[in-house]
Amino acid sequence: QVQFVESGGGLVEAGGSLRLSCVIPAPTFGVMAWYRQAPGLQRELVATIVREGSTSYADSVKGRFTISASRENGKAVVYLQMNSLKPEDTGVYDCNYKPPNRVLWGQGTQVTVSS
Repeated sequence: QVQFVESGGGLVEAGGSLRLSCVIPAPTFGVMAWYRQAPGLQRELVATIVREGSTSYADSVKGRFTISASRENGKAVVYLQMNSLKPEDTGVYDCNYKPPNRVLWGQGTQVTVSS
């Protein structure tokens, strides 16, 4: 079964920016979300986007992260623009539906923010 494919992570200094991308194995979606899991912690919901465009964010990232979506080559793509990154943003970032489909989790993309 085709999974989500995330990319765009990397190592960045505090205050820097990264843009994550998630290719969805479908031309459209209902509700998509970005999740992250920091070392030793449970996976948490970071940002959500509804097909019609409404968005929501975890309090910890409000004003710094922006979730958006587009269509490329017949597939839906969801982005996460991350600005003013902090060391506590470090973790593996995954995208999935909301609620998540557990068989569709991809490899995720590692984000490391140095202080």
